[in-house]
Amino acid sequence: MTKILVLEDEPSIRSFIMINLKKNNFEIVETASGEEALEKLDETVDIALLDVMLPGISGFEVCKRAREQYPSLGIIMLTAKGQEENKIEGLELGADDYIVKPFSPKELLARINALARRLNIVEKAVAVEEADGSQIVTGKFTILPEERKLLKNGVEIELTPIEFALVKYFMENPNKAIHRDEILNNVWGYNYVGDFKIVDVNIRRIRQKIEDDPSNPKYIEKVWGYGYRWWGGGE
Repeated sequence: MTKILVLEDEPSIRSFIMINLKKNNFEIVETASGEEALEKLDETVDIALLDVMLPGISGFEVCKRAREQYPSLGIIMLTAKGQEENKIEGLELGADDYIVKPFSPKELLARINALARRLNIVEKAVAVEEADGSQIVTGKFTILPEERKLLKNGVEIELTPIEFALVKYFMENPNKAIHRDEILNNVWGYNYVGDFKIVDVNIRRIRQKIEDDPSNPKYIEKVWGYGYRWWGGGE
């Protein structure tokens, strides 16, 4: 059973979320403040729904700390309508997706189920590759499927599950210009209901981790008006 932490300080919205999640047989951890969420968050939680605007510790800060402590956690931010900067900031801090308020029960469940599938897809992909223990190597980078690690010059770079899936997909298709649609379909899944920004933000996050100079990337190149190309050799 998928375990979800719900962080929402508005009682009516929190009740709405709780009712709909319980109806669909999710295990729930209910929290009303960032401080409480950080206290109750542990490795048994699969997905965290985090409201952005909170008294005390903000949802952004909870997202940042949660991502640092639990790299495999699925995170969905709850943002106010029209606040584009909230969406981008949440994704930059490590969120996997966002939902704009007000939202319907159908959209809430669609987003949660889509993220659960994506996290499961990553796990299954790793499990399949564990059978033959194969490695993927391009230039300075090596993926070790059995250990679920990315190495650059032999040094491990820590990635979230989605980041790992994205780098793995790039390394399986070196030097190929890949359209954003193709990236969304193969990493986030054909049923993903978000937009292209999530690709761009995750690539920015990855660049911060793998590039020698993130402002002048040489491993993940942008193909203007199209998508991205992985050039792991970086030469």
